[in-house]
Amino acid sequence: MIGKVIIGKSFAGCIAYNLERAEAHLLEACGVRETSIKDMINDFNMQRKLNPNLGQAVGHIVLSWSAEDKSKLSPVIMVERAREYMEKMKIKDTQYVIVQHTDRAHSHLHLIYNRVANNGRTITDRYQKVNNAKVCKEITLRYGYHLSEGKAAVNRHRLRGADRVKYEMNDTIQAAVGLAKSFQHLEAMLRQRGIQVHYKHLGGSDTVQGISFSKEAIRLKGSEIDRSLSYGKIRLQIDSNMRNLPKEQWSVGKGERPVSDIRFNTTRDILIDNSPSLVPELLRSEQTQNSEILPGWQKRKRKRKKGRRI
Repeated sequence: MIGKVIIGKSFAGCIAYNLERAEAHLLEACGVRETSIKDMINDFNMQRKLNPNLGQAVGHIVLSWSAEDKSKLSPVIMVERAREYMEKMKIKDTQYVIVQHTDRAHSHLHLIYNRVANNGRTITDRYQKVNNAKVCKEITLRYGYHLSEGKAAVNRHRLRGADRVKYEMNDTIQAAVGLAKSFQHLEAMLRQRGIQVHYKHLGGSDTVQGISFSKEAIRLKGSEIDRSLSYGKIRLQIDSNMRNLPKEQWSVGKGERPVSDIRFNTTRDILIDNSPSLVPELLRSEQTQNSEILPGWQKRKRKRKKGRRI
Protein backbone atom coordinates (compact mmCIF):
# COMPACT_ATOMS: atom_id res chain seq x y z
CA MET A 1 0.00 0.00 0.00
CA ILE A 2 1.23 3.47 -0.86
CA GLY A 3 -0.23 6.88 -0.11
CA LYS A 4 -0.13 10.17 -1.95
CA VAL A 5 -0.62 13.32 0.15
CA ILE A 6 -2.41 16.35 -1.33
CA ILE A 7 -3.36 19.57 0.45
CA GLY A 8 -5.81 21.95 -1.22
CA LYS A 9 -8.12 24.93 -0.79
CA SER A 10 -11.42 23.99 -2.45
CA PHE A 11 -13.79 21.35 -1.11
CA ALA A 12 -16.09 21.99 -4.07
CA GLY A 13 -13.42 21.11 -6.61
CA CYS A 14 -12.06 18.12 -4.69
CA ILE A 15 -15.47 16.55 -3.90
CA ALA A 16 -16.80 17.12 -7.41
CA TYR A 17 -13.68 15.61 -9.00
CA ASN A 18 -13.87 12.49 -6.87
CA LEU A 19 -17.63 11.84 -6.87
CA GLU A 20 -18.94 13.13 -10.20
CA ARG A 21 -17.82 10.13 -12.23
CA ALA A 22 -19.32 6.76 -13.09
CA GLU A 23 -16.49 4.75 -11.52
CA ALA A 24 -16.81 6.51 -8.14
CA HIS A 25 -18.35 4.71 -5.16
CA LEU A 26 -18.90 6.43 -1.82
CA LEU A 27 -17.82 3.89 0.81
CA GLU A 28 -18.17 5.97 3.98
CA ALA A 29 -19.01 9.51 5.10
CA CYS A 30 -18.52 10.95 8.57
CA GLY A 31 -19.86 14.32 9.74
CA VAL A 32 -21.36 15.28 6.37
CA ARG A 33 -24.66 14.58 4.63
CA GLU A 34 -24.81 11.99 1.85
CA THR A 35 -28.01 13.39 0.35
CA SER A 36 -26.17 15.20 -2.44
CA ILE A 37 -22.74 16.40 -3.49
CA LYS A 38 -23.88 19.99 -2.91
CA ASP A 39 -24.96 19.22 0.68
CA MET A 40 -21.65 17.45 1.34
CA ILE A 41 -19.64 20.43 0.10
CA ASN A 42 -21.73 22.84 2.21
CA ASP A 43 -21.13 20.75 5.33
CA PHE A 44 -17.35 20.76 4.79
CA ASN A 45 -17.36 24.51 4.20
CA MET A 46 -19.53 25.17 7.26
CA GLN A 47 -17.01 23.50 9.56
CA ARG A 48 -14.01 25.22 7.99
CA LYS A 49 -15.51 28.53 9.17
CA LEU A 50 -14.50 27.52 12.71
CA ASN A 51 -10.93 28.27 11.62
CA PRO A 52 -11.19 30.95 8.90
CA ASN A 53 -7.43 31.68 8.92
CA LEU A 54 -6.60 28.23 7.60
CA GLY A 55 -6.47 28.68 3.83
CA GLN A 56 -5.62 25.11 2.83
CA ALA A 57 -8.29 23.23 4.75
CA VAL A 58 -8.72 20.35 2.30
CA GLY A 59 -6.88 17.15 3.15
CA HIS A 60 -6.77 14.59 0.34
CA ILE A 61 -5.01 11.23 0.54
CA VAL A 62 -4.91 8.66 -2.25
CA LEU A 63 -4.34 5.12 -0.91
CA SER A 64 -3.36 2.53 -3.52
CA TRP A 65 -2.58 -1.18 -3.47
CA SER A 66 -0.80 -3.35 -5.99
CA ALA A 67 -2.91 -5.24 -8.52
CA GLU A 68 -1.51 -8.39 -6.89
CA ASP A 69 -3.43 -7.53 -3.68
CA LYS A 70 -6.85 -7.55 -5.34
CA SER A 71 -7.89 -10.89 -3.82
CA LYS A 72 -7.06 -9.58 -0.34
CA LEU A 73 -9.26 -6.50 -0.63
CA SER A 74 -12.92 -5.56 -0.59
CA PRO A 75 -14.72 -2.24 0.00
CA VAL A 76 -15.18 -3.15 3.67
CA ILE A 77 -11.51 -4.05 4.15
CA MET A 78 -10.32 -0.92 2.36
CA VAL A 79 -12.46 1.25 4.67
CA GLU A 80 -10.92 -0.53 7.67
CA ARG A 81 -7.41 0.15 6.33
CA ALA A 82 -8.30 3.79 5.67
CA ARG A 83 -9.52 4.19 9.26
CA GLU A 84 -6.34 2.56 10.58
CA TYR A 85 -4.29 4.88 8.37
CA MET A 86 -6.10 7.95 9.72
CA GLU A 87 -5.61 6.83 13.30
CA LYS A 88 -1.87 6.38 12.80
CA MET A 89 -1.63 9.72 10.96
CA LYS A 90 -3.55 11.47 13.80
CA ILE A 91 -6.38 12.47 11.46
CA LYS A 92 -9.28 12.22 13.87
CA ASP A 93 -12.31 14.07 15.28
CA THR A 94 -13.08 15.61 11.92
CA GLN A 95 -15.28 15.24 8.83
CA TYR A 96 -14.22 12.83 6.10
CA VAL A 97 -15.42 10.81 3.14
CA ILE A 98 -13.91 7.67 1.61
CA VAL A 99 -14.42 7.19 -2.12
CA GLN A 100 -13.35 4.18 -4.17
CA HIS A 101 -12.50 4.52 -7.87
CA THR A 102 -12.67 1.44 -10.08
CA ASP A 103 -11.07 2.88 -13.24
CA ARG A 104 -7.66 1.26 -12.67
CA ALA A 105 -6.38 -2.30 -12.57
CA HIS A 106 -5.17 -1.75 -9.01
CA SER A 107 -7.44 -1.04 -6.05
CA HIS A 108 -7.34 2.49 -4.71
CA LEU A 109 -9.44 4.98 -2.80
CA HIS A 110 -9.56 8.69 -2.07
CA LEU A 111 -9.77 9.93 1.50
CA ILE A 112 -10.97 13.55 1.73
CA TYR A 113 -11.01 15.14 5.18
CA ASN A 114 -11.40 18.54 6.79
CA ARG A 115 -8.17 19.89 8.29
CA VAL A 116 -10.40 21.96 10.58
CA ALA A 117 -11.35 19.51 13.33
CA ASN A 118 -14.75 19.39 15.01
CA ASN A 119 -13.49 21.67 17.81
CA GLY A 120 -11.95 24.17 15.38
CA ARG A 121 -8.32 23.14 15.86
CA THR A 122 -6.02 22.61 12.90
CA ILE A 123 -5.00 19.08 11.95
CA THR A 124 -1.33 19.58 11.21
CA ASP A 125 0.29 18.65 7.93
CA ARG A 126 3.79 18.93 9.36
CA TYR A 127 6.02 15.96 8.43
CA GLN A 128 2.93 14.43 6.82
CA LYS A 129 4.72 13.04 3.76
CA VAL A 130 7.38 11.41 5.91
CA ASN A 131 4.78 9.94 8.26
CA ASN A 132 2.69 8.82 5.30
CA ALA A 133 5.52 6.68 3.93
CA LYS A 134 6.17 5.19 7.37
CA VAL A 135 2.51 4.35 8.07
CA CYS A 136 1.90 2.85 4.62
CA LYS A 137 4.91 0.59 5.05
CA GLU A 138 3.70 -0.51 8.51
CA ILE A 139 0.25 -1.42 7.16
CA THR A 140 1.74 -3.15 4.11
CA LEU A 141 3.99 -5.35 6.24
CA ARG A 142 1.30 -6.04 8.83
CA TYR A 143 -1.21 -7.43 6.32
CA GLY A 144 1.25 -8.94 3.88
CA TYR A 145 0.47 -6.67 0.96
CA HIS A 146 2.72 -6.60 -2.08
CA LEU A 147 5.83 -4.45 -1.66
CA SER A 148 6.40 -2.18 -4.63
CA GLU A 149 9.63 -2.54 -6.59
CA GLY A 150 10.09 1.21 -6.33
CA LYS A 151 10.14 3.74 -9.14
CA ALA A 152 10.63 1.03 -11.78
CA ALA A 153 7.08 -0.20 -11.13
CA VAL A 154 5.40 3.19 -11.63
CA ASN A 155 3.24 3.63 -14.73
CA ARG A 156 4.99 6.65 -16.26
CA HIS A 157 2.31 7.27 -18.93
CA ARG A 158 -0.31 7.97 -16.24
CA LEU A 159 1.72 10.64 -14.46
CA ARG A 160 0.84 14.31 -14.81
CA GLY A 161 2.35 17.67 -13.85
CA ALA A 162 5.13 17.72 -11.27
CA ASP A 163 5.04 13.93 -10.79
CA ARG A 164 5.67 13.38 -14.49
CA VAL A 165 8.64 15.77 -14.49
CA LYS A 166 10.07 14.21 -11.32
CA TYR A 167 10.06 10.69 -12.76
CA GLU A 168 11.45 11.90 -16.09
CA MET A 169 14.27 13.59 -14.21
CA ASN A 170 14.91 10.44 -12.18
CA ASP A 171 15.20 8.23 -15.26
CA THR A 172 17.44 10.68 -17.14
CA ILE A 173 19.73 11.48 -14.18
CA GLN A 174 20.12 7.82 -13.18
CA ALA A 175 21.22 6.93 -16.72
CA ALA A 176 23.62 9.89 -16.92
CA VAL A 177 25.20 9.19 -13.52
CA GLY A 178 25.94 5.63 -14.64
CA LEU A 179 28.00 7.00 -17.54
CA ALA A 180 29.52 10.19 -16.09
CA LYS A 181 33.30 10.55 -15.88
CA SER A 182 33.12 13.78 -13.86
CA PHE A 183 30.56 16.23 -12.57
CA GLN A 184 31.26 18.46 -15.58
CA HIS A 185 30.55 15.50 -17.86
CA LEU A 186 27.32 14.85 -15.95
CA GLU A 187 26.26 18.49 -16.32
CA ALA A 188 26.88 18.41 -20.07
CA MET A 189 24.82 15.25 -20.59
CA LEU A 190 21.90 16.54 -18.51
CA ARG A 191 21.99 19.96 -20.18
CA GLN A 192 21.26 18.25 -23.48
CA ARG A 193 18.09 16.82 -21.92
CA GLY A 194 16.93 20.13 -20.49
CA ILE A 195 18.06 19.47 -16.89
CA GLN A 196 20.21 21.97 -15.00
CA VAL A 197 22.52 21.04 -12.11
CA HIS A 198 22.82 23.26 -9.02
CA TYR A 199 25.31 22.90 -6.16
CA LYS A 200 24.90 23.93 -2.55
CA HIS A 201 28.12 25.19 -1.00
CA LEU A 202 29.16 25.27 2.64
CA GLY A 203 29.00 28.87 3.82
CA GLY A 204 30.88 31.10 1.41
CA SER A 205 33.43 28.41 0.52
CA ASP A 206 33.91 26.26 -2.57
CA THR A 207 33.08 23.10 -0.61
CA VAL A 208 30.10 21.33 -2.17
CA GLN A 209 27.53 20.30 0.41
CA GLY A 210 24.59 19.22 -1.73
CA ILE A 211 23.14 18.99 -5.22
CA SER A 212 19.78 19.73 -6.84
CA PHE A 213 18.31 19.53 -10.34
CA SER A 214 15.78 21.64 -12.21
CA LYS A 215 13.58 21.17 -15.26
CA GLU A 216 10.49 23.03 -16.47
CA ALA A 217 10.55 25.44 -13.49
CA ILE A 218 10.60 22.47 -11.07
CA ARG A 219 13.65 22.25 -8.84
CA LEU A 220 14.30 19.30 -6.53
CA LYS A 221 17.14 18.14 -4.33
CA GLY A 222 18.85 15.03 -5.62
CA SER A 223 17.76 13.06 -2.55
CA GLU A 224 14.14 14.17 -3.10
CA ILE A 225 14.17 12.64 -6.57
CA ASP A 226 15.77 9.44 -5.28
CA ARG A 227 18.00 8.57 -2.34
CA SER A 228 20.70 7.37 -4.71
CA LEU A 229 20.96 10.88 -6.21
CA SER A 230 22.40 12.72 -3.23
CA TYR A 231 25.69 14.55 -3.87
CA GLY A 232 27.74 12.01 -1.91
CA LYS A 233 26.27 8.98 -3.66
CA ILE A 234 26.61 10.52 -7.11
CA ARG A 235 30.25 11.30 -6.32
CA LEU A 236 30.86 7.69 -5.29
CA GLN A 237 29.20 6.40 -8.46
CA ILE A 238 31.32 8.63 -10.71
CA ASP A 239 34.40 7.51 -8.79
CA SER A 240 33.37 3.89 -9.45
CA ASN A 241 32.82 4.65 -13.14
CA MET A 242 36.38 5.96 -13.43
CA ARG A 243 37.93 3.02 -11.58
CA ASN A 244 36.33 0.63 -14.07
CA LEU A 245 37.70 2.51 -17.10
CA PRO A 246 41.19 2.10 -18.56
CA LYS A 247 43.18 5.33 -18.10
CA GLU A 248 43.38 5.87 -21.85
CA GLN A 249 39.58 6.29 -21.84
CA TRP A 250 39.67 9.08 -19.28
CA SER A 251 38.66 11.69 -21.85
CA VAL A 252 37.75 14.42 -19.39
CA GLY A 253 37.59 18.01 -20.57
CA LYS A 254 40.29 20.61 -20.24
CA GLY A 255 40.84 21.79 -16.70
CA GLU A 256 38.65 19.13 -15.07
CA ARG A 257 39.73 16.08 -13.12
CA PRO A 258 37.81 12.85 -12.56
CA VAL A 259 36.33 12.42 -9.11
CA SER A 260 38.80 9.61 -8.37
CA ASP A 261 41.53 12.26 -8.17
CA ILE A 262 39.78 13.98 -5.29
CA ARG A 263 39.65 12.60 -1.78
CA PHE A 264 36.73 13.61 0.40
CA ASN A 265 37.30 14.17 4.09
CA THR A 266 33.93 13.33 5.63
CA THR A 267 34.98 14.45 9.10
CA ARG A 268 35.77 18.04 8.17
CA ASP A 269 33.57 18.12 5.04
CA ILE A 270 36.29 19.54 2.77
CA LEU A 271 37.79 18.51 -0.53
CA ILE A 272 41.48 17.65 -0.42
CA ASP A 273 43.61 17.76 -3.59
CA ASN A 274 45.14 14.35 -4.21
CA SER A 275 45.98 14.63 -7.90
CA PRO A 276 48.51 12.17 -9.37
CA SER A 277 50.91 14.96 -10.29
CA LEU A 278 51.42 15.86 -6.62
CA VAL A 279 51.67 12.37 -5.16
CA PRO A 280 55.17 11.46 -6.48
CA GLU A 281 56.60 14.77 -5.28
CA LEU A 282 55.13 14.27 -1.82
CA LEU A 283 56.45 10.71 -1.64
CA ARG A 284 59.96 11.77 -2.74
CA SER A 285 59.94 14.56 -0.17
CA GLU A 286 58.89 12.15 2.57
CA GLN A 287 61.58 9.62 1.62
CA THR A 288 64.28 12.35 1.65
CA GLN A 289 63.20 13.54 5.07
CA ASN A 290 63.14 9.99 6.43
CA SER A 291 66.68 9.28 5.10
CA GLU A 292 68.00 12.33 6.93
CA ILE A 293 66.17 11.65 10.15
CA LEU A 294 66.77 7.89 10.42
CA PRO A 295 70.51 7.99 11.42
CA GLY A 296 69.70 10.28 14.34
CA TRP A 297 67.34 7.71 15.77
CA GLN A 298 70.04 5.06 15.57
CA LYS A 299 72.34 6.95 17.93
CA ARG A 300 72.52 5.81 21.49
CA LYS A 301 70.10 7.52 23.77
CA ARG A 302 71.56 9.78 26.41
CA LYS A 303 71.56 8.34 29.86
CA ARG A 304 69.45 10.28 32.25
CA LYS A 305 71.28 11.58 35.27
CA LYS A 306 69.84 10.16 38.41
CA GLY A 307 69.16 12.46 41.22
CA ARG A 308 66.50 14.43 42.92
CA ARG A 309 64.85 17.24 41.04
CA ILE A 310 64.69 20.57 42.85
